[in-house]
Amino acid sequence: MKYVEYLNNLINVETAKPEHVVLFGQNINAGSCLAGLTRNLAVQPSGRVINSTNAENSLVGFGFGLMMGGVHGVFFMKQMDFLLLGTDHLVNTYNIIRSVRHQLKDGSFTIVAVVVDSGYEGPQSALNNFADFCSVARIPGFTITNKVDADFIFARHFLQPGFRIIGVSQRLERADIIDPGEQISTVGDGEIFQYSEGEGATLVSFNFSFPQVLKLRASLAARGVPTSHFNVNSPVAVDWTAIKESVSRTGKIVVVDDSKSGHVAADALMAEFAGIPLTKKIVVKRKLGEDWLHPVSDLFEINEERVIDELKP
Repeated sequence: MKYVEYLNNLINVETAKPEHVVLFGQNINAGSCLAGLTRNLAVQPSGRVINSTNAENSLVGFGFGLMMGGVHGVFFMKQMDFLLLGTDHLVNTYNIIRSVRHQLKDGSFTIVAVVVDSGYEGPQSALNNFADFCSVARIPGFTITNKVDADFIFARHFLQPGFRIIGVSQRLERADIIDPGEQISTVGDGEIFQYSEGEGATLVSFNFSFPQVLKLRASLAARGVPTSHFNVNSPVAVDWTAIKESVSRTGKIVVVDDSKSGHVAADALMAEFAGIPLTKKIVVKRKLGEDWLHPVSDLFEINEERVIDELKP
C-alpha cells in the first residue's frame, strides 16, 4: 500500500469515531483531495466537512476556537509553507490558551500539513524543516515517515485533547509505506522510536530522513556493522537520554537531517555531545547549491561509502 493511501485509511478510521468533529481545508473532499490524503472523509452527524477558502491565518484561528469550544477540529493543509500565514495564532493565541488551560473543555485542534519536499517545486519547496514550526512556540509536533510511527501517532495524538501539528511528506506520497517492524523502544509519548540495537554505531534520523538512514543501516549491516537506529519524530522538548546511553556504548554517532534550514533539530542533539570525546561524530545535512530556489530534483542522498569509511576503526 502506498504511503498516502495508508495515511488516508488511518485518518478515515479516526475521524469517523467521535462526535463533534470538524474537518476543514481547501478541496479536502473535492478534486484530488490533497492527492488522496483526505479522500472519502466521513464524520458523525454532529460533525462537518468544510471545503474552505485560502485564508490560513483565519483558519488556524478557527481551529483554536473549535478546540476552546470542546470540538475536535482538523485543518488539512496542502502545503506547510502556508502555515507561515498563521504564525501569530501559533504563537500568541496558543500561548494564551495554554495559560488558561484549566478553564478549557476537552476539545482538540490538529493541523495536518503536507511538507512539499518532492522536488521541482522551486521556492515552494524551500521550506521543508518541520522543526521550524514546532520550535517557534514549543508546539507538539510529529513527522510521519513509516507504518509504525503512523499507527502510533494517529492512535495516540490525532483528535486527542489539546493542539499538535502532524507533518506528512509529499515526496513519500506515491512510495510504498515503509514497514520497519516493531520498534525496540519508545521515548516519551512517541517523540523517539528505536528500531534496531547494535554496538557498531548509533544512527539518528531527523525530519523525513528515515528512509535514507534505514538504507544506510542495511548497508552497514551487510558489512558486519550492527547499529542502533533511533528516529526522532518530534523535534522539540526531546529527552535525549536513550540516545546518549546508546552512544556511550557504541562510541560513534551518525546524525542525519534532511531539513533546509540554518538551524536544524539535529543541532540540539549534537550540542549534548559538545566536549565529550567520541570515536566518531558524523553529521549529514543538506548542502544547498546556488540553484536551491529553482526547480531542482531536491533529492537528499547519503554518501554511504564515505560514512562507512569514516566509521572504520
